[in-house]
Amino acid sequence: MEPLNGEEIERAVAAALAEDVGDGDVTTLATVPAELTARAVLVAREALVVCGLPFAAAAFRQCSPAIRFMPRAAEGAAVTRGTVLAEIAGPARGLLTGERVALNFVQRLSGVATLTGRYVAAVAGTRARILDTRKTTPGWRRFEKHAVATGGGCNHRIGLFDLVLIKDNHLAALRDAAPNAIAAAVERARQQYPQLRVEVEADTLAQVAQAVAAGADIILLDNMALPDLRAAVALVAGRAETEASGGVNLDTVRAIAETGVDFISVGALTHSARAVDVALDFAD
Repeated sequence: MEPLNGEEIERAVAAALAEDVGDGDVTTLATVPAELTARAVLVAREALVVCGLPFAAAAFRQCSPAIRFMPRAAEGAAVTRGTVLAEIAGPARGLLTGERVALNFVQRLSGVATLTGRYVAAVAGTRARILDTRKTTPGWRRFEKHAVATGGGCNHRIGLFDLVLIKDNHLAALRDAAPNAIAAAVERARQQYPQLRVEVEADTLAQVAQAVAAGADIILLDNMALPDLRAAVALVAGRAETEASGGVNLDTVRAIAETGVDFISVGALTHSARAVDVALDFAD
């Protein structure tokens, strides 16, 4: 995935602030004098992998250009509970108005990065790499995939446009094609999009053999038991890359990795990551 750029971060933050602030932060405007300044720290309340600080910086900057946002931890750093992630100083109104939006980005994206880091650590020493999926929050895909990469994972396809992935329902629609649905689908994909890699989902070892024969670049081994995964890897014998999917969690991922697959895709990285505990504390 192409790296995030400043413009898209600014746009996302502007939309989030518009949603949250509306016509104005009435509580802050009513109670906090315009001339008051303050200092605050962004603090990790649990161990986590840092992600999203540029979004927090943009949130405070958009609330007040006079606010100074000073990172004290790097994106991708694994930090312990109590670590100061950033120091913020400037007009108190801006700090108060931007607080929730800044925290929402950092808590969510750090949560994805932290969970990804756990999966990556669980397969350390094997050849397997952890992949994300398209099971992302609408409108947040690039941000969440950035968080996966920040946590040490790899990005799979960004959308429906950058990889041909022939899944079970595509094959069901081609069930009567000759010589078989997989061969027909791969041939059509090569003709229409010769510049793209082709991946085929296989539920059985027979389909794995068909996908290899058809020249697929990647074979998605869907919901296979461990013995079948090992057999599939042996059957492919390096003629394509292999990706395991389905039934993957932190308790099972190590055993899946040890079957010899190249990739393990984990939808939970983005659809089930818990927002981590990060707080904004005003200094005395």
